[in-house]
Amino acid sequence: MSFRMPFQGSNSQGPKPRGHCGRFVSRPHNRRDMLRNTACGFGSLALASILASNGHASEEPTSSTSPMAPKPTHFPATAKSVIFLYMDGGPSQVDTFDYKPMLEKFDGKSPGEVIGKLAPTQFDNVGKILRSPWEFKRHGESGAWVSGLFPHLATVVDDLSFVKSMTSNFSEHTFANYFLHTGNGLQGRPSMGAWMGYGLGTENENLPGFVVLNGGLIPPGGLDCFGSGFLPSAYQGSVFLPQTQPIANVAPSEPSSAHQRSKLDLIREMDERTLIQSQQDPELEAAIENFETAYRMQTSVPELTDLSDETAETQRLYGMESDFKNTQIFGRQCLLARRLVQRGVRFIELTCPDGNGDRWDQHSNLLDGHNKNCLTVDQPIAALINDLKRTGLLDSTLVVWGGEFGRTPFAQGTNGRDHNPFGFTMWMAGGGIKPGVSVGETDDWGYRAVENRFEIHDLHATMLHLMGLDHTRSTFRFSGRDMRLTDVHGKLIQEVIA
Repeated sequence: MSFRMPFQGSNSQGPKPRGHCGRFVSRPHNRRDMLRNTACGFGSLALASILASNGHASEEPTSSTSPMAPKPTHFPATAKSVIFLYMDGGPSQVDTFDYKPMLEKFDGKSPGEVIGKLAPTQFDNVGKILRSPWEFKRHGESGAWVSGLFPHLATVVDDLSFVKSMTSNFSEHTFANYFLHTGNGLQGRPSMGAWMGYGLGTENENLPGFVVLNGGLIPPGGLDCFGSGFLPSAYQGSVFLPQTQPIANVAPSEPSSAHQRSKLDLIREMDERTLIQSQQDPELEAAIENFETAYRMQTSVPELTDLSDETAETQRLYGMESDFKNTQIFGRQCLLARRLVQRGVRFIELTCPDGNGDRWDQHSNLLDGHNKNCLTVDQPIAALINDLKRTGLLDSTLVVWGGEFGRTPFAQGTNGRDHNPFGFTMWMAGGGIKPGVSVGETDDWGYRAVENRFEIHDLHATMLHLMGLDHTRSTFRFSGRDMRLTDVHGKLIQEVIA
Protein backbone atom coordinates (compact mmCIF):
# COMPACT_ATOMS: atom_id res chain seq x y z
CA MET A 1 0.00 0.00 0.00
CA SER A 2 1.32 3.46 -0.88
CA PHE A 3 0.04 7.00 -0.84
CA ARG A 4 0.52 9.25 -3.91
CA MET A 5 -0.15 12.93 -4.44
CA PRO A 6 -2.46 13.91 -7.37
CA PHE A 7 -0.84 13.80 -10.80
CA GLN A 8 0.66 17.22 -11.65
CA GLY A 9 0.17 17.19 -15.42
CA SER A 10 -0.30 20.05 -17.92
CA ASN A 11 -4.04 20.18 -17.31
CA SER A 12 -3.86 20.27 -13.53
CA GLN A 13 -4.89 23.28 -11.50
CA GLY A 14 -2.29 25.57 -9.93
CA PRO A 15 1.32 26.39 -10.75
CA LYS A 16 3.76 23.74 -11.89
CA PRO A 17 6.72 22.93 -9.64
CA ARG A 18 9.76 25.00 -10.49
CA GLY A 19 12.52 23.22 -12.40
CA HIS A 20 10.30 20.37 -13.58
CA CYS A 21 8.46 19.55 -16.76
CA GLY A 22 4.72 19.32 -16.93
CA ARG A 23 4.80 15.56 -16.39
CA PHE A 24 6.28 15.76 -12.91
CA VAL A 25 4.94 13.24 -10.39
CA SER A 26 5.69 13.88 -6.72
CA ARG A 27 7.65 11.32 -4.72
CA PRO A 28 5.29 8.58 -3.50
CA HIS A 29 4.72 8.25 0.22
CA ASN A 30 4.66 4.71 1.52
CA ARG A 31 3.08 3.66 4.77
CA ARG A 32 6.27 4.08 6.78
CA ASP A 33 6.82 7.61 5.48
CA MET A 34 3.24 8.56 6.28
CA LEU A 35 3.47 7.23 9.84
CA ARG A 36 6.90 8.77 10.35
CA ASN A 37 5.81 12.20 9.20
CA THR A 38 2.54 12.19 11.07
CA ALA A 39 3.26 10.28 14.27
CA CYS A 40 7.05 10.48 14.83
CA GLY A 41 7.43 6.80 13.94
CA PHE A 42 7.05 3.53 15.76
CA GLY A 43 10.66 3.61 16.96
CA SER A 44 10.17 6.69 19.10
CA LEU A 45 6.93 5.24 20.43
CA ALA A 46 8.86 2.11 21.43
CA LEU A 47 11.52 4.26 23.08
CA ALA A 48 8.88 6.23 24.96
CA SER A 49 7.35 2.98 26.18
CA ILE A 50 10.73 1.67 27.31
CA LEU A 51 11.50 4.90 29.14
CA ALA A 52 8.06 4.82 30.70
CA SER A 53 8.98 1.55 32.41
CA ASN A 54 10.31 1.88 35.95
CA GLY A 55 9.08 5.44 36.22
CA HIS A 56 11.40 6.98 33.63
CA ALA A 57 8.53 8.80 31.96
CA SER A 58 5.42 7.44 33.61
CA GLU A 59 4.28 5.72 36.77
CA GLU A 60 2.55 2.97 34.80
CA PRO A 61 5.21 0.55 33.48
CA THR A 62 4.62 -1.01 30.10
CA SER A 63 6.91 -2.77 27.66
CA SER A 64 4.45 -4.00 25.07
CA THR A 65 6.47 -2.57 22.19
CA SER A 66 9.85 -3.82 23.41
CA PRO A 67 11.49 -6.45 21.17
CA MET A 68 11.97 -8.49 24.34
CA ALA A 69 8.32 -8.36 25.42
CA PRO A 70 6.76 -11.82 25.97
CA LYS A 71 5.31 -13.25 22.76
CA PRO A 72 2.68 -15.96 22.24
CA THR A 73 3.77 -19.50 21.47
CA HIS A 74 2.64 -21.55 18.48
CA PHE A 75 1.15 -24.13 20.85
CA PRO A 76 1.19 -24.77 24.60
CA ALA A 77 4.77 -25.01 25.88
CA THR A 78 6.08 -27.49 28.42
CA ALA A 79 9.19 -25.40 29.17
CA LYS A 80 9.58 -21.70 29.88
CA SER A 81 13.37 -21.55 30.18
CA VAL A 82 16.44 -23.43 28.95
CA ILE A 83 19.67 -24.10 30.85
CA PHE A 84 22.36 -25.28 28.45
CA LEU A 85 25.29 -26.93 30.26
CA TYR A 86 27.91 -26.56 27.55
CA MET A 87 30.79 -29.02 27.91
CA ASP A 88 33.31 -27.19 25.76
CA GLY A 89 35.79 -29.39 23.90
CA GLY A 90 33.83 -32.63 23.51
CA PRO A 91 33.41 -35.09 26.40
CA SER A 92 34.16 -38.72 25.66
CA GLN A 93 30.90 -40.66 25.35
CA VAL A 94 32.65 -44.00 25.96
CA ASP A 95 34.07 -42.71 29.26
CA THR A 96 30.90 -41.09 30.60
CA PHE A 97 27.51 -42.59 29.64
CA ASP A 98 27.97 -44.94 26.64
CA TYR A 99 29.30 -48.17 28.11
CA LYS A 100 31.08 -50.42 25.58
CA PRO A 101 32.40 -53.74 26.94
CA MET A 102 34.10 -54.45 23.58
CA LEU A 103 36.67 -51.78 24.39
CA GLU A 104 37.74 -53.81 27.41
CA LYS A 105 37.92 -57.04 25.41
CA PHE A 106 40.01 -55.56 22.60
CA ASP A 107 42.01 -53.02 24.58
CA GLY A 108 45.41 -52.52 22.95
CA LYS A 109 44.40 -53.98 19.58
CA SER A 110 44.72 -52.12 16.29
CA PRO A 111 41.37 -50.41 15.54
CA GLY A 112 41.68 -51.21 11.85
CA GLU A 113 41.67 -54.93 12.66
CA VAL A 114 38.46 -54.92 14.70
CA ILE A 115 36.52 -51.74 13.92
CA GLY A 116 37.25 -51.67 10.21
CA LYS A 117 37.72 -48.61 8.04
CA LEU A 118 38.31 -45.44 10.02
CA ALA A 119 37.46 -41.91 8.99
CA PRO A 120 40.28 -39.35 9.01
CA THR A 121 40.81 -37.87 12.46
CA GLN A 122 41.63 -34.29 13.36
CA PHE A 123 45.32 -35.01 14.02
CA ASP A 124 45.70 -38.35 12.21
CA ASN A 125 47.55 -39.91 15.14
CA VAL A 126 45.62 -43.16 15.53
CA GLY A 127 46.70 -45.42 18.36
CA LYS A 128 45.30 -48.65 19.76
CA ILE A 129 41.82 -49.46 21.05
CA LEU A 130 41.59 -47.72 24.44
CA ARG A 131 39.35 -49.08 27.18
CA SER A 132 37.77 -46.63 29.58
CA PRO A 133 39.88 -46.03 32.70
CA TRP A 134 36.66 -45.72 34.73
CA GLU A 135 34.29 -48.43 35.90
CA PHE A 136 30.70 -48.31 34.66
CA LYS A 137 27.70 -49.27 36.80
CA ARG A 138 23.94 -49.23 36.36
CA HIS A 139 22.04 -46.71 38.46
CA GLY A 140 18.48 -45.85 39.36
CA GLU A 141 15.27 -47.59 38.39
CA SER A 142 16.10 -46.90 34.75
CA GLY A 143 19.32 -48.91 35.04
CA ALA A 144 21.27 -46.29 33.09
CA TRP A 145 25.00 -46.86 32.68
CA VAL A 146 27.12 -44.14 34.31
CA SER A 147 30.88 -44.17 34.73
CA GLY A 148 32.66 -43.55 38.00
CA LEU A 149 33.33 -40.01 36.81
CA PHE A 150 29.82 -38.96 37.89
CA PRO A 151 29.00 -40.25 41.40
CA HIS A 152 26.65 -37.32 42.12
CA LEU A 153 24.92 -37.26 38.75
CA ALA A 154 24.33 -41.01 39.07
CA THR A 155 21.95 -40.26 41.96
CA VAL A 156 19.60 -38.25 39.69
CA VAL A 157 19.94 -40.42 36.59
CA ASP A 158 16.22 -41.26 36.59
CA ASP A 159 15.50 -37.59 35.86
CA LEU A 160 17.66 -37.63 32.72
CA SER A 161 16.92 -38.65 29.16
CA PHE A 162 19.97 -39.76 27.16
CA VAL A 163 20.42 -39.33 23.41
CA LYS A 164 23.32 -41.65 22.58
CA SER A 165 23.28 -41.25 18.79
CA MET A 166 23.89 -37.55 18.31
CA THR A 167 26.05 -36.55 15.33
CA SER A 168 27.68 -33.39 14.05
CA ASN A 169 28.64 -32.25 10.56
CA PHE A 170 32.01 -30.93 11.72
CA SER A 171 35.06 -32.37 13.48
CA GLU A 172 36.91 -29.10 14.16
CA HIS A 173 36.07 -27.08 17.26
CA THR A 174 35.25 -23.70 15.74
CA PHE A 175 32.97 -24.97 12.99
CA ALA A 176 31.39 -27.54 15.32
CA ASN A 177 30.75 -24.86 17.94
CA TYR A 178 29.01 -22.63 15.43
CA PHE A 179 26.98 -25.63 14.27
CA LEU A 180 25.99 -26.59 17.82
CA HIS A 181 25.04 -23.04 18.77
CA THR A 182 23.57 -21.68 15.54
CA GLY A 183 22.69 -24.66 13.34
CA ASN A 184 25.27 -23.56 10.77
CA GLY A 185 29.02 -24.18 10.62
CA LEU A 186 29.78 -20.65 9.42
CA GLN A 187 30.31 -17.57 11.52
CA GLY A 188 27.63 -14.92 11.93
CA ARG A 189 24.36 -16.84 12.35
CA PRO A 190 22.03 -16.28 15.33
CA SER A 191 22.63 -18.47 18.36
CA MET A 192 19.85 -20.72 19.62
CA GLY A 193 19.53 -18.45 22.65
CA ALA A 194 18.95 -15.49 20.33
CA TRP A 195 16.27 -17.46 18.45
CA MET A 196 14.52 -18.20 21.75
CA GLY A 197 14.45 -14.51 22.60
CA TYR A 198 13.23 -13.58 19.12
CA GLY A 199 10.45 -16.15 19.26
CA LEU A 200 9.40 -15.77 22.88
CA GLY A 201 10.79 -12.59 24.41
CA THR A 202 11.56 -12.64 28.12
CA GLU A 203 9.53 -12.48 31.31
CA ASN A 204 11.94 -10.11 33.07
CA GLU A 205 12.55 -6.73 31.43
CA ASN A 206 15.29 -5.92 33.97
CA LEU A 207 17.57 -8.71 32.74
CA PRO A 208 18.62 -9.89 29.27
CA GLY A 209 16.63 -12.71 27.74
CA PHE A 210 19.82 -14.64 26.89
CA VAL A 211 22.56 -14.87 29.54
CA VAL A 212 25.90 -16.67 29.23
CA LEU A 213 27.52 -17.52 32.57
CA ASN A 214 31.20 -17.57 31.65
CA GLY A 215 33.18 -19.82 33.94
CA GLY A 216 36.44 -18.59 32.45
CA LEU A 217 36.56 -20.10 28.96
CA ILE A 218 35.02 -18.62 25.82
CA PRO A 219 34.81 -21.51 23.32
CA PRO A 220 36.64 -21.63 19.98
CA GLY A 221 34.62 -19.44 17.65
CA GLY A 222 34.46 -16.71 20.27
CA LEU A 223 31.49 -14.55 21.18
CA ASP A 224 29.85 -15.25 17.81
CA CYS A 225 28.69 -18.51 19.40
CA PHE A 226 26.34 -16.34 21.46
CA GLY A 227 25.59 -13.64 18.87
CA SER A 228 22.34 -12.50 17.30
CA GLY A 229 23.57 -12.74 13.70
CA PHE A 230 21.02 -11.16 11.37
CA LEU A 231 18.46 -10.86 14.19
CA PRO A 232 18.29 -7.50 15.98
CA SER A 233 21.09 -7.16 18.51
CA ALA A 234 18.63 -7.05 21.43
CA TYR A 235 18.59 -10.85 21.21
CA GLN A 236 22.32 -11.48 21.55
CA GLY A 237 23.75 -13.20 24.62
CA SER A 238 24.96 -11.11 27.54
CA VAL A 239 28.07 -12.60 29.11
CA PHE A 240 28.15 -12.65 32.92
CA LEU A 241 31.11 -13.64 35.08
CA PRO A 242 30.03 -15.62 38.16
CA GLN A 243 32.13 -13.42 40.43
CA THR A 244 31.55 -10.28 42.49
CA GLN A 245 31.37 -8.04 39.40
CA PRO A 246 29.62 -10.13 36.75
CA ILE A 247 29.43 -7.37 34.14
CA ALA A 248 31.94 -4.60 33.58
CA ASN A 249 30.73 -0.99 33.62
CA VAL A 250 27.22 -1.75 34.85
CA ALA A 251 27.65 -0.14 38.25
CA PRO A 252 26.63 3.57 38.29
CA SER A 253 29.60 5.76 37.41
CA GLU A 254 28.02 9.15 38.09
CA PRO A 255 28.20 11.00 41.42
CA SER A 256 24.42 10.89 41.84
CA SER A 257 21.40 9.20 40.33
CA ALA A 258 20.01 12.59 39.31
CA HIS A 259 23.19 13.34 37.37
CA GLN A 260 23.04 9.99 35.62
CA ARG A 261 19.35 10.43 34.82
CA SER A 262 20.10 13.83 33.32
CA LYS A 263 22.70 12.32 31.00
CA LEU A 264 20.36 9.48 30.04
CA ASP A 265 17.57 11.95 29.26
CA LEU A 266 19.89 13.82 26.91
CA ILE A 267 20.86 10.58 25.20
CA ARG A 268 17.17 9.71 24.94
CA GLU A 269 16.40 12.97 23.16
CA MET A 270 19.25 12.42 20.70
CA ASP A 271 18.14 8.85 20.11
CA GLU A 272 14.59 9.99 19.37
CA ARG A 273 15.83 12.39 16.71
CA THR A 274 18.12 9.76 15.23
CA LEU A 275 15.30 7.23 15.11
CA ILE A 276 13.19 9.61 13.06
CA GLN A 277 16.04 10.38 10.68
CA SER A 278 16.91 6.68 10.26
CA GLN A 279 13.32 5.71 9.49
CA GLN A 280 13.26 3.46 12.55
CA ASP A 281 16.34 1.36 11.92
CA PRO A 282 15.75 -1.90 13.87
CA GLU A 283 19.40 -2.07 14.90
CA LEU A 284 19.12 1.37 16.48
CA GLU A 285 15.94 0.37 18.23
CA ALA A 286 17.73 -2.74 19.55
CA ALA A 287 20.63 -0.59 20.72
CA ILE A 288 18.22 1.62 22.64
CA GLU A 289 16.63 -1.46 24.19
CA ASN A 290 20.06 -2.76 25.22
CA PHE A 291 20.96 0.64 26.65
CA GLU A 292 17.85 0.83 28.78
CA THR A 293 18.21 -2.79 29.91
CA ALA A 294 21.76 -2.04 31.01
CA TYR A 295 20.45 0.89 33.05
CA ARG A 296 17.91 -1.32 34.81
CA MET A 297 20.58 -4.00 35.35
CA GLN A 298 22.43 -1.63 37.68
CA THR A 299 20.04 -2.75 40.39
CA SER A 300 18.85 -6.15 39.11
CA VAL A 301 22.29 -7.74 38.57
CA PRO A 302 23.71 -7.02 42.06
CA GLU A 303 20.50 -8.43 43.54
CA LEU A 304 20.78 -11.52 41.31
CA THR A 305 24.40 -12.27 42.22
CA ASP A 306 24.06 -11.61 45.95
CA LEU A 307 23.75 -15.12 47.35
CA SER A 308 23.32 -14.06 50.96
CA ASP A 309 19.68 -15.13 50.84
CA GLU A 310 20.70 -18.68 49.91
CA THR A 311 21.15 -21.03 52.86
CA ALA A 312 24.55 -22.42 53.75
CA GLU A 313 23.16 -25.89 53.08
CA THR A 314 22.13 -24.92 49.54
CA GLN A 315 25.52 -23.42 48.76
CA ARG A 316 27.25 -26.48 50.18
CA LEU A 317 25.10 -28.79 48.02
CA TYR A 318 26.24 -26.89 44.91
CA GLY A 319 29.87 -27.48 45.88
CA MET A 320 30.71 -23.92 46.80
CA GLU A 321 32.68 -25.15 49.82
CA SER A 322 34.61 -27.72 47.79
CA ASP A 323 38.36 -27.98 48.13
CA PHE A 324 38.56 -27.85 44.32
CA LYS A 325 38.29 -24.24 43.13
CA ASN A 326 36.65 -25.07 39.80
CA THR A 327 33.86 -26.94 41.58
CA GLN A 328 33.19 -23.74 43.53
CA ILE A 329 33.11 -21.70 40.31
CA PHE A 330 30.79 -24.04 38.43
CA GLY A 331 28.65 -24.48 41.55
CA ARG A 332 28.09 -20.73 41.67
CA GLN A 333 27.23 -20.75 37.95
CA CYS A 334 24.62 -23.48 38.47
CA LEU A 335 23.10 -21.67 41.43
CA LEU A 336 22.96 -18.43 39.42
CA ALA A 337 21.30 -20.36 36.60
CA ARG A 338 18.51 -21.43 38.97
CA ARG A 339 18.13 -17.83 40.16
CA LEU A 340 17.95 -16.57 36.57
CA VAL A 341 15.21 -19.10 35.80
CA GLN A 342 13.31 -17.90 38.85
CA ARG A 343 13.51 -14.37 37.44
CA GLY A 344 12.08 -15.31 34.06
CA VAL A 345 15.23 -15.28 31.93
CA ARG A 346 14.56 -17.33 28.81
CA PHE A 347 17.92 -18.95 27.93
CA ILE A 348 20.96 -19.49 30.16
CA GLU A 349 24.20 -21.07 28.96
CA LEU A 350 27.06 -22.14 31.22
CA THR A 351 30.65 -22.45 29.99
CA CYS A 352 33.41 -24.39 31.73
CA PRO A 353 36.02 -22.97 34.12
CA ASP A 354 39.65 -22.70 33.09
CA GLY A 355 42.43 -24.80 34.56
CA ASN A 356 41.27 -28.35 33.79
CA GLY A 357 43.71 -28.92 30.96
CA ASP A 358 42.39 -27.99 27.53
CA ARG A 359 38.67 -27.95 28.37
CA TRP A 360 37.21 -31.45 27.65
CA ASP A 361 39.60 -31.69 24.70
CA GLN A 362 41.89 -34.44 25.96
CA HIS A 363 44.11 -35.34 23.03
CA SER A 364 46.51 -36.62 25.66
CA ASN A 365 46.31 -37.37 29.38
CA LEU A 366 42.65 -38.38 29.22
CA LEU A 367 42.66 -39.65 32.79
CA ASP A 368 43.73 -36.37 34.39
CA GLY A 369 41.71 -34.07 32.13
CA HIS A 370 38.37 -35.89 32.38
CA ASN A 371 38.84 -36.42 36.13
CA LYS A 372 39.24 -32.67 36.67
CA ASN A 373 36.36 -31.75 34.36
CA CYS A 374 33.96 -34.17 36.03
CA LEU A 375 35.07 -33.08 39.49
CA THR A 376 34.21 -29.56 38.35
CA VAL A 377 30.69 -30.21 37.07
CA ASP A 378 29.35 -33.40 38.68
CA GLN A 379 28.27 -32.14 42.09
CA PRO A 380 26.94 -28.73 40.89
CA ILE A 381 24.82 -30.27 38.10
CA ALA A 382 23.30 -32.88 40.42
CA ALA A 383 22.54 -30.08 42.90
CA LEU A 384 20.93 -28.03 40.12
CA ILE A 385 18.63 -30.91 39.13
CA ASN A 386 17.63 -31.50 42.76
CA ASP A 387 17.19 -27.80 43.47
CA LEU A 388 14.99 -27.28 40.41
CA LYS A 389 12.87 -30.20 41.62
CA ARG A 390 12.73 -28.81 45.16
CA THR A 391 11.59 -25.38 43.97
CA GLY A 392 9.09 -26.82 41.48
CA LEU A 393 11.00 -25.41 38.51
CA LEU A 394 12.22 -28.58 36.81
CA ASP A 395 8.87 -29.19 35.12
CA SER A 396 9.13 -25.83 33.35
CA THR A 397 12.92 -25.73 32.82
CA LEU A 398 14.66 -27.65 30.04
CA VAL A 399 18.20 -28.67 31.03
CA VAL A 400 20.53 -29.75 28.21
CA TRP A 401 24.03 -31.21 28.68
CA GLY A 402 26.64 -31.85 25.98
CA GLY A 403 29.54 -30.70 23.83
CA GLU A 404 30.13 -30.05 20.15
CA PHE A 405 31.12 -33.67 19.43
CA GLY A 406 32.48 -36.78 21.16
CA ARG A 407 35.78 -38.68 21.23
CA THR A 408 37.20 -41.71 19.43
CA PRO A 409 37.13 -45.19 21.04
CA PHE A 410 40.77 -45.61 20.07
CA ALA A 411 43.69 -43.63 21.41
CA GLN A 412 45.30 -40.58 19.97
CA GLY A 413 48.91 -41.42 20.61
CA THR A 414 48.87 -43.53 23.76
CA ASN A 415 46.61 -41.88 26.36
CA GLY A 416 44.26 -39.42 24.67
CA ARG A 417 41.25 -39.45 22.36
CA ASP A 418 40.68 -37.47 19.14
CA HIS A 419 37.51 -35.71 17.95
CA ASN A 420 34.58 -37.91 16.92
CA PRO A 421 31.48 -36.32 15.30
CA PHE A 422 29.99 -39.64 14.15
CA GLY A 423 28.25 -40.66 17.36
CA PHE A 424 28.19 -39.11 20.83
CA THR A 425 25.96 -38.60 23.87
CA MET A 426 23.91 -35.68 25.10
CA TRP A 427 21.21 -35.67 27.75
CA MET A 428 18.17 -33.58 28.61
CA ALA A 429 15.99 -33.22 31.70
CA GLY A 430 12.83 -31.40 32.83
CA GLY A 431 10.66 -29.13 30.70
CA GLY A 432 8.54 -31.81 29.03
CA ILE A 433 11.29 -34.44 28.73
CA LYS A 434 10.41 -38.07 29.47
CA PRO A 435 12.65 -39.04 32.40
CA GLY A 436 14.71 -42.18 32.66
CA VAL A 437 14.91 -43.11 28.99
CA SER A 438 17.79 -43.71 26.60
CA VAL A 439 17.41 -43.12 22.86
CA GLY A 440 19.68 -44.23 20.03
CA GLU A 441 22.75 -46.41 19.93
CA THR A 442 26.30 -46.31 18.66
CA ASP A 443 28.07 -49.40 17.35
CA ASP A 444 29.86 -51.86 19.64
CA TRP A 445 32.80 -49.48 19.87
CA GLY A 446 30.94 -46.23 20.54
CA TYR A 447 32.29 -44.93 17.24
CA ARG A 448 29.34 -44.39 14.88
CA ALA A 449 25.62 -43.88 15.48
CA VAL A 450 23.82 -46.94 14.11
CA GLU A 451 20.30 -46.66 15.58
CA ASN A 452 18.06 -43.59 15.60
CA ARG A 453 20.78 -41.32 14.28
CA PHE A 454 20.10 -37.70 15.25
CA GLU A 455 21.61 -34.40 14.13
CA ILE A 456 22.09 -31.08 15.89
CA HIS A 457 19.15 -29.77 13.82
CA ASP A 458 16.96 -32.38 15.52
CA LEU A 459 18.15 -31.22 18.94
CA HIS A 460 17.27 -27.62 18.05
CA ALA A 461 13.87 -28.59 16.68
CA THR A 462 13.10 -30.48 19.89
CA MET A 463 14.24 -27.63 22.13
CA LEU A 464 12.07 -25.13 20.25
CA HIS A 465 9.12 -27.54 20.35
CA LEU A 466 9.32 -27.90 24.13
CA MET A 467 9.34 -24.10 24.38
CA GLY A 468 6.14 -23.95 22.34
CA LEU A 469 7.66 -23.05 18.98
CA ASP A 470 7.36 -24.88 15.67
CA HIS A 471 10.87 -24.78 14.23
CA THR A 472 9.50 -24.58 10.67
CA ARG A 473 7.48 -21.47 11.54
CA SER A 474 10.15 -19.68 13.62
CA THR A 475 11.59 -17.67 10.74
CA PHE A 476 13.22 -14.33 10.05
CA ARG A 477 13.33 -12.77 6.58
CA PHE A 478 16.94 -12.14 5.60
CA SER A 479 18.75 -11.94 2.28
CA GLY A 480 15.64 -12.82 0.34
CA ARG A 481 14.60 -15.94 2.22
CA ASP A 482 12.93 -17.00 5.45
CA MET A 483 15.79 -18.12 7.67
CA ARG A 484 15.39 -20.45 10.63
CA LEU A 485 17.56 -22.09 13.29
CA THR A 486 17.17 -25.53 11.69
CA ASP A 487 17.68 -24.26 8.12
CA VAL A 488 15.78 -26.77 5.93
CA HIS A 489 16.39 -29.68 8.31
CA GLY A 490 15.27 -30.92 11.69
CA LYS A 491 12.88 -33.47 13.11
CA LEU A 492 11.64 -33.92 16.64
CA ILE A 493 13.32 -36.45 18.89
CA GLN A 494 9.92 -37.87 19.73
CA GLU A 495 11.29 -40.63 21.97
CA VAL A 496 12.38 -38.14 24.66
CA ILE A 497 9.23 -36.00 24.64
CA ALA A 498 6.82 -36.82 27.46
